[in-house]
Amino acid sequence: MLNIHGRVVKGAAILCTLIAVFAFDACSVKTSGSSSASGDSKATSTTYKYGTIEFPKSSSLCSSPIAIALELGYFKAEGINAKLVTADAETRKVGLNSGRFPVTNGDFQFFPSIEEGVSASVVGALHKGCIKIAVKEGSSIKTAKDLKGKKIGVDEIGGTPYMAANMWLGQAGLNVDKNNSDVTYLPYDDSSLEFQALQNGDIDAAALWDPLPTVEEQKGTVDIIFDLGSDPTFAKHFCCFLYGSNKIIKEKPEEMAAILRALNKARNYIAAHPQQAAKIIAEKKYSSITDVTLATKLFKDYDYKVQDNEDAAIKSDVQYFTDQLKNIGFLKTNDTTKLADTIYQKIDL
Repeated sequence: MLNIHGRVVKGAAILCTLIAVFAFDACSVKTSGSSSASGDSKATSTTYKYGTIEFPKSSSLCSSPIAIALELGYFKAEGINAKLVTADAETRKVGLNSGRFPVTNGDFQFFPSIEEGVSASVVGALHKGCIKIAVKEGSSIKTAKDLKGKKIGVDEIGGTPYMAANMWLGQAGLNVDKNNSDVTYLPYDDSSLEFQALQNGDIDAAALWDPLPTVEEQKGTVDIIFDLGSDPTFAKHFCCFLYGSNKIIKEKPEEMAAILRALNKARNYIAAHPQQAAKIIAEKKYSSITDVTLATKLFKDYDYKVQDNEDAAIKSDVQYFTDQLKNIGFLKTNDTTKLADTIYQKIDL
């Protein structure tokens, strides 16, 4: 999963956000140079069937299939000269909306944005689990109910760790209404500061993206009380999806299918060869994780393998998280089945 962090935007505000970000798109996107596996920076549409296609990159392991598809030539084999660019969260949404980015990775945090009008759909899956809730080592807090009346650190109010924590707490019977919650959330822009706050006692728990909670657990500084990838309620569900631009789906369906075929090959490679994939990611600096052993462990935990009859599983998981987000007040719809059908779109590969 990419660390894609966005806030829930309501009403006409999303239109203003889209227009504003689009206007400054050239300032917020940085190209990392040619990223074709062969390093051919002069590739043309006559060389590649679909020409040069940009993909947003991130330092998280969630987006590893994009890097692996590039490095192992899966994109090239599908007629794509892939180029990775740096883009912030809002620019990714605008890129999907306009068709600049045909595909990006993301999680259920995108659902509210789609409900508000971002023209994108879930077109594939990536993996399961990458968010954990940590408490100080030896803490008496062991369960969701133990967090009642406590303070929880998050990267941002409305971000994915925040949503995941609320879903877990809500299922345990705690009140997660934004205006009358049984817990208090404190945002930290820097995850290191969030861990420091945990150790200092400023917060009672920290909801975070991997790898930081796993690293701290290995150091013996924290206990993990919630793992999105192993918790019985969430473990079997994809949390990180592939989002496709509706413009590309409609106007260039063959291109969309080619992209997804390349990414599925990359997912299967990661599943079959986690250590080799981890070495590629670390050596090429595609991730902030440089510890190959840790990256290998996380690759195994996340289960990247393409499933048999995966379309049905993806559709089911989109429905699951749509229901969960509605339950904690992050979606306005009264018909979650209709919304889930809007969010998910099957692509003929």
